[in-house]
Amino acid sequence: MARRNRRFRTALTVVAAWSALAGTALVGAAPASGAPRVTRIAAGVQYKELDIPAANGVAHAHVLTIDMRNPYVRVDLLYPGTVASRAPVSQLAGARGAVAGVNGDFFNITETQHPGVAATGASVGPAIASGHALKAAVPNGQRFGPALPPGTTTEDVLGVGVDRKARLDGLALDGSVRSAEGKWPLGGLNQYALPVGSIGAFTSDWGSVSRVRSTCGTDTDRAAPCSTDTYEVTIEKGRVVSSANTPGSGPIASGTTVLVGREAGAQQLRKLSTGEPVRLRHRLVAETSWIPYRFALGGYPVLDDGLPLPGLDNTTAAVRTAVGIADGGRRLLLLALDGAPAYRNGLTIAEVAHTMRELGSVDAFSLDGGGSTTMVAEQPGADVVSVLNHPSGGAERPVPNAIGVFSSP
Repeated sequence: MARRNRRFRTALTVVAAWSALAGTALVGAAPASGAPRVTRIAAGVQYKELDIPAANGVAHAHVLTIDMRNPYVRVDLLYPGTVASRAPVSQLAGARGAVAGVNGDFFNITETQHPGVAATGASVGPAIASGHALKAAVPNGQRFGPALPPGTTTEDVLGVGVDRKARLDGLALDGSVRSAEGKWPLGGLNQYALPVGSIGAFTSDWGSVSRVRSTCGTDTDRAAPCSTDTYEVTIEKGRVVSSANTPGSGPIASGTTVLVGREAGAQQLRKLSTGEPVRLRHRLVAETSWIPYRFALGGYPVLDDGLPLPGLDNTTAAVRTAVGIADGGRRLLLLALDGAPAYRNGLTIAEVAHTMRELGSVDAFSLDGGGSTTMVAEQPGADVVSVLNHPSGGAERPVPNAIGVFSSP
C-alpha cells in the first residue's frame, strides 16, 4: 500500500536490502515433508511454528493467521484498563476472553536518567481500543526501543477500521484548549512525554500514575532534565476547579480532564483562573484513511507494498514480535519469535521484513521485542490461553497493551 511520499526507494537500496538475505528460507517445524503443522485455534484463527535460518543462527517463530473475512473473528486492543499500567499478555487476554494475542507497542519501561521519577509503563504510540482513542504519540526523541527506520515516526500505527480491514497509517493528535484568554493547541493526550512548550490533556484513561514524567526530557533528548517551569489545571464540567505548580498523581474522575503545561504551555495555563469556562477538544486524525479505526496501536513499519523500508537494521539480532497484512487487509499474520536459549539470537529487523514477506505479507509492522515478546492462545480442548513461545526473560513481562484476537461462532 502506497502510504506517504516519505517512502523514497531506489533500486540500489532495495537490491542491497534483499541481497543480504538471499537464500533464507522458512522451514516448517514438524512434518518430514517440511510443510508446517497447522493447528486450528478457533474459527478463523490458525497457528503454526517455523524454523528460520538467519545470519546469527536458526530462529524459531510462532505464527498466528487471522482471517478477517470470517464474520466471527475480530481483533482489538488489550490493555489493563488504563494507559499507565501493565499486565502480562496472558492476563490481558484472559480478562477479555480473547482466544489469542501477542504483545504490542514499545513503552516507558525505565527512568534511570531522571532520579525520583518513576517509569509510567505507558506505550509510545497512539492507541485506539474498541473505537475509543486512548492516547496519542510521544515525540520521536522520547521513544523507547530501537532506532526508528528513516522516514518513520512515533505516530505510525497498525490499525483495523470499522470496515474490518487492516492497514498501516499514521495517527496525529488534533486538539485545542479554548478560554477567554485565547485558544491554544493541545500537544498531548495521555502521554508519558509532552513536546517542549506544550499543553497535554490527561483523562481517566491515564490512570493514577504521576504525571511528572510528561514534563521530563525534550523532543530530541529523552534523558534531558525535567522541566522546572510546569503548571497543572484541573477542568471539571467545563470549568477550572483547581491548579498546581507541579504535575500531580492519583486517579482522574470520568468527565474530568487535567491539563499539564511545560514552559510556554505552563505560562498559558497560568492565565486561567478558578471557575473560568474552558472548552477542550481532541481527536486522533488518520493520515491516509477516511475509514474510522476500531483498533490501532503503535510500533513501526518494516515492509511497505511488498518491499522493505530503506535503512532497516541488518546487524542487530534479537527476539522480535511483528504483524503482517495480506489479502488487501483481510488477513493478519502475528509473529513472535521464541526466546529459548537455543533460539535467542533471533532476527535483525531486515530479516523480520524478509520473513513477513515470505509468509505472504504485503505490509508489515514491528512491535516491541526482547523480553516483551509473548504469544498466547487457547490450546485445543482448553478454554483459557497459555503462552506458546518461551519469553526470553524466563517469564512473561508485564506490558501496556497487546493485540487481542477474538472468535465467537
